[in-house]
Amino acid sequence: MQWSELGEQPCSFSRTLSVVGDRWTLMIIRDCFLRVRRFDDFQRRLGIGRPILTDRLKKLVEHFVLTKVAYQQNPTRYEYRLTQKGLDLYPIVMSIVHWGDEHMTNGKGRPLEHQHMACGHTFDPVMTCSECGEEVAARDVRVIPGKGAESAVHMPMGLSPISTDKPAKKTRASHRS
Repeated sequence: MQWSELGEQPCSFSRTLSVVGDRWTLMIIRDCFLRVRRFDDFQRRLGIGRPILTDRLKKLVEHFVLTKVAYQQNPTRYEYRLTQKGLDLYPIVMSIVHWGDEHMTNGKGRPLEHQHMACGHTFDPVMTCSECGEEVAARDVRVIPGKGAESAVHMPMGLSPISTDKPAKKTRASHRS
């Protein structure tokens, strides 16, 4: 599969990566959540070349993750603000930050802490079930085909897109490895 074909895949993960799946785009989104809005500020903070920054900002605007808002006339200058679609990336950004806090600090501690304004406490992001409110970890989840399932390529091993409620039964062959 070519990188340019990701957006056409019947897989939400692939389609998402086609928009936000490169390092510069993720760094731009991170900075947006740190209230960076202007081209020159992105460039200075990230040390990114103008052509690459222009390309990534254009793509984020085209996909409605960011919107351009004029903040000056003569000459017209723009800042980039997160749309609701962009704000919906917050749990992803926080999950990446949390993973880095847990595994990439080299024992120095967190470079930034996140404080919940309502209660004043610093916090770690926690994934919960939208239905029962219980905390959810990877081993607590079973993946089943959804309405948009088209191909077994993007299904868990042994699961067919035709099945809608139970994983495929294991056979003797699937137990051998």
